[in-house]
Amino acid sequence: MATVLLVHGAFAESASWNGVAERLTAAGHDVVAVANPLRSLAGDAAYVRDVIASIGGPVVLAGHSYGGMVITEAAAGNDAVTALVYVCAFAPDTGESAFDLSTKFPGSTLGDALAAYPVSTGGNEFAIRKDAFHHQFAADVAAEQAALMYATQRPVTQAALSTGLPTDQPAWKSIPSWFVFGDQDINIPVALHRFVAERASARGVREIAGASHALSVSRPDAVAETILEAAK
Repeated sequence: MATVLLVHGAFAESASWNGVAERLTAAGHDVVAVANPLRSLAGDAAYVRDVIASIGGPVVLAGHSYGGMVITEAAAGNDAVTALVYVCAFAPDTGESAFDLSTKFPGSTLGDALAAYPVSTGGNEFAIRKDAFHHQFAADVAAEQAALMYATQRPVTQAALSTGLPTDQPAWKSIPSWFVFGDQDINIPVALHRFVAERASARGVREIAGASHALSVSRPDAVAETILEAAK
């Protein structure tokens, strides 16, 4: 049975997968929620490849948001990866960045919700402001839980979001893919989710009515069901 690797995106952390991981574990799968560094696309993908190699067996890769960028790069040419699951996630083609894709269709209000500040390694990193986090990221999550998610969010570098996909063989072109997303996602427009799922000739597509960007937190059943389908 494949191990499931869960890769969080920007402004989240590995515990954002807890509800999904509980359901996958109950179904008999080994699960690893990867601590995505969120520093650079190439570096983040290299780290995920290291985790895949450490498993020593078949892996289903699931990525949320920017985590979709990372799994697309990490799985390129990687025979250990049997399926890809994009959870409110970017599925880029060669040269496309998260910034490029998020503005391909109207509807994202993320830019107005961000605080930017310089980091000692160079450039800026972004976090979602406290006053904007609940509405922007997790509108269908209870206020108390959203406040905790704000406090534990992992900022992301501008470089990570603005770098185009390096590989010339995006993993979704050769590995079966599944997509699950909310129609009330205001980080990544639903029109983009539909576009990338169609472009990838997805084996399965779930569009969840009323669901926000924080799908792994607010709708863990739907996310886990999609991953279990992929794992079959």
